[in-house]
Amino acid sequence: MQKSPTPQPAAALENRQLDLPLFAEPGSTSSSPSPSAPGSLGSAPARPPVAPLAPDGSKLRSLAIGSRTLHYALKRSARRSIGFAIDSTGLTITAPRWVTLADIETAITEKQRWIFTKLIEWQTRVEQRALPKIDWQDGAEVPYLGQPVRVTLGAPQGMLAFSAEHGALQLPLPLQADPQQIKDRVQGWLQGEAKRLFGERLAIYAQKLGVNYRAYALSSAATRWGSCSSDGKIRLNWRLIHFPLSIIDYVVAHELSHLREMNHSPRFWQTVESIFPEFREARQTLKSHPPELLPTL
Repeated sequence: MQKSPTPQPAAALENRQLDLPLFAEPGSTSSSPSPSAPGSLGSAPARPPVAPLAPDGSKLRSLAIGSRTLHYALKRSARRSIGFAIDSTGLTITAPRWVTLADIETAITEKQRWIFTKLIEWQTRVEQRALPKIDWQDGAEVPYLGQPVRVTLGAPQGMLAFSAEHGALQLPLPLQADPQQIKDRVQGWLQGEAKRLFGERLAIYAQKLGVNYRAYALSSAATRWGSCSSDGKIRLNWRLIHFPLSIIDYVVAHELSHLREMNHSPRFWQTVESIFPEFREARQTLKSHPPELLPTL
């Protein structure tokens, strides 16, 4: 979800937890377009967005802009400025209670190109996610550490076998195996690899930083790549196994750094950089690679 800047919520004092979101750059939820943002200049998209449902606690409104009608949910709050948030449900406007509807609609009109562009981007993502990502049969391919791995059935001796050199995963299943069986075996293998590899990387970077974590586990979270609580418990999204090792290392370094700084302050990012100097490139990769484009497993 792309949002205008908002204050970070206060964490519980006894057991704080900081998350690395799936959608936004850590420490920022800004949705204001940069000079190079797709919607800042150029012609507006020809295809109108689908009207969203109003989220709880909001009022659904519409605004005619030229030949198009823009639907949006309006929320009132104590914030000082008008905020724009776009996700798969559409546009949500959060405005101060004292701002008039006319002022809100003027602000929408001024940002219309960016708004329509982002709405179309989200609609496209939803459509892509709805398409079958993997045909679960002999010869299917899945991404593993940034490279495609080809799945073959009928492994000899009835044992699962993986060849990193050939990018091949052999499953001890018959050629006529049910797609769900194939999917379950591949996902089980990927999660097993994630558990093993993430543990290895945590040990390496914990030693570099001189910290100890209490425990770690895999997660299937839909909204974050990782999290770290103040009592030393770390959770890492198993789907990171799809990415190159450098991306995994960034998330590991990010979460371990929270054991030093439970915030996203400049000191926190200096801590991350001290053990993973290339964090900016990895952070941008995660920011620009939304989870909808990962294989639907």
